[in-house]
Amino acid sequence: MLTLSSLASPTPRRPSPALQQAAGLLDGEAAGLLIAATSDLSLVVDERGIIRDTSAGRADLEGQGIESWLGRPWIDTVTVESRPKIDALLRDAAPGTITRWRQVNHPSPTGTDLPIRYATLRPQKDGPIIVVGQDLRATAALQRRLAEAQQALERDYDRLRTAETRYKLLFQLSGEPVLVVDAGTRRVTEINPAAMRLLGRSQKRVVGQDAADLFDSGSLRELETLFAGLRVTGQAADLVVPLTGGRGDVRVSASLFRGEGTTSVLVRLAPLAPVTPERVEFGGGALDIIQRMPEGFVVTDAARRILTANTAFLDLTQHATEEQVRGRTLDNWLGREETEALALFALLRDHGSVRHFPTAMRGQYGSVEEVEIAAVATAHAEQPCFGFTVRATPRRAAPVHTGGGMHDLPRSVEQMTELVGRVSMKALVRETTDLIEKLCIEAALRITRDNRASAAEMLGLSRQGLYAKMRRYGVGDLDANDPELMP
Repeated sequence: MLTLSSLASPTPRRPSPALQQAAGLLDGEAAGLLIAATSDLSLVVDERGIIRDTSAGRADLEGQGIESWLGRPWIDTVTVESRPKIDALLRDAAPGTITRWRQVNHPSPTGTDLPIRYATLRPQKDGPIIVVGQDLRATAALQRRLAEAQQALERDYDRLRTAETRYKLLFQLSGEPVLVVDAGTRRVTEINPAAMRLLGRSQKRVVGQDAADLFDSGSLRELETLFAGLRVTGQAADLVVPLTGGRGDVRVSASLFRGEGTTSVLVRLAPLAPVTPERVEFGGGALDIIQRMPEGFVVTDAARRILTANTAFLDLTQHATEEQVRGRTLDNWLGREETEALALFALLRDHGSVRHFPTAMRGQYGSVEEVEIAAVATAHAEQPCFGFTVRATPRRAAPVHTGGGMHDLPRSVEQMTELVGRVSMKALVRETTDLIEKLCIEAALRITRDNRASAAEMLGLSRQGLYAKMRRYGVGDLDANDPELMP
């Protein structure tokens, strides 16, 4: 039965008894008027799904080609993705109830799909199906506008992030010493590297401090006048004041700006006398230090040909003099396989530096030494080159196993993966299985506080089986007088 409450709600509900009684007094004409008045579009569909009548409750629906639906299957008037929904609406139509609402799209002569929300009911068994629809074009338009607004907002965020990145980059790379100071509290909020070099202080020692503390105490009154004038008029004349610590006089220029609800001051510092940065001269002493380093040091050109190498590197490659390696490519001794050297140089080209690169150095006479390499590229120098430090990996004493007969197991998955390329996959799988068994036994003993019976039960082993594996892997202390170990 068609009811007002069913038409008004997306979820079908049973009408009240009073409403059922009132609706029962309606004749066919009144029911038709009620359906047309409460829906934007109504259809009458026969038992085969053919549209026999249409009625548009809105004038703007008349140009959507609804009249052409007459005599056509309802399912043929919708887009492909909406066809399963039409099948469900026809299948679920039953006397006394109204189906749940489903949104479908109709192709439109205007080129934009017509979104309609439908529900169906069948007044009599085996009779025609009444379809009521609600026009969703306004909702779809709102959704489009919301999506467009979200996209515009994202574009604005991207522009803001780009602008902030540019500001940060320019602020950091600027050769002019610059501070950003809170106008109300005079606390420094930002400082660039040029200002840190001029003041001789790190960022942590400057940010949060009173800007007046960066200058000689005799200039406090002049600085207070400068900040007071900025707050009142927004302008202030330049000052020449000395820095603390006898670091010379600077010209202070300040500009007021507002942003994000706060007022800040951009302070520029111009030294009156050129500042000579501290330098460390590298002479023969530094070269001698590099030659005596216990770690290998080598420099190559862009083609990976060795330019210079120290004694520790020559020891790794089993050479006596630097002339024996100079001009030859580093690939001759670097890496267990050629791919490792290629990977190292690819990382250097992409990132400019590499740390903790594990590999091996092959000696001229067959020695192999596990090493760890740190490297840096100077691609923008007059003569592009690569610098490497080669540190031998410390050798670890092998653990002693009481079971005997089984070689040492790696202690972690990381150590296991380091074996890839040096041992066969079959051996790796066997080693991995043994490693997992050992770790599980150790974990079970730790959880049960070395209760062997509970650990065996937890692992699904017999006590004899647990003891056998403990003996095999050298786990725990086995008492030779334990009855379980007696032959």
